[in-house]
Amino acid sequence: MENETENENLKIYNQIKSVPDNAKKKIAGGRLKGMTDIKPMWRIEKLTEMFGVCGFGWKTNIKNKEIIEGANGEKIAIVDIDLYVKIGDKWSEAIEGTGGSSLISKEKSGENIRYYTSDECFKMAYTDALSVACKSLGMGADVYWGDSKYNDKPKKDNDKTPSVNDKPINRVTETEAKAAYALMIRKGCDVVKDLQHNFGISNTKDLTKQQYIMMLKSLNKLPDKKPQEELDSNDKRQYDGGRTSIKELLV
Repeated sequence: MENETENENLKIYNQIKSVPDNAKKKIAGGRLKGMTDIKPMWRIEKLTEMFGVCGFGWKTNIKNKEIIEGANGEKIAIVDIDLYVKIGDKWSEAIEGTGGSSLISKEKSGENIRYYTSDECFKMAYTDALSVACKSLGMGADVYWGDSKYNDKPKKDNDKTPSVNDKPINRVTETEAKAAYALMIRKGCDVVKDLQHNFGISNTKDLTKQQYIMMLKSLNKLPDKKPQEELDSNDKRQYDGGRTSIKELLV
């Protein structure tokens, strides 16, 4: 009976965990070069296949849309959604998802720095949020597990079952890690203690993009304990094993 219940619980998960090749695309550049992305329309197709037409078998509710400050003048569009799916005659509880995309991003080409504004940032942030919510149902799980067939590596007979630590993780950039650290100092946080309590890590370099966005949203709502103009240039804090000026981190 227990195995039957377990299999029933995994029924939907197992039906949507595999992603066909035509719904996958390799990321060609940037820090995630070589990793696999999933085409958004595949998720729409699977939601419709499993639960019904949008609005009747599944639906979303946008809870929040906002622009938050990122690192070095960049701005990030954030969208929070609730996804609902219908099984039989019963609607699910809210399945939360948070997504982000750059409104203003900075790109460096040689000695030149250019700022770019996206007029599709909220649409992209919504798509990102939907992917996060769908992930909770198990959609595309094989990609997120980092199965070797997606990494173009031959699978060996003695390969272990992948663990959660084998997932491809989208971590913050060095600039974002420093910006997060500086913001925590400015807001009066105990950096190591708060990171360990909230995320189970000790260094902002280990933040994921999702955690970084959540942190920015939360901290930007708090008053500054130490305004930037009052920061002492001699105030040194530990960052990544070295002594780094807080003023330098805030630049």
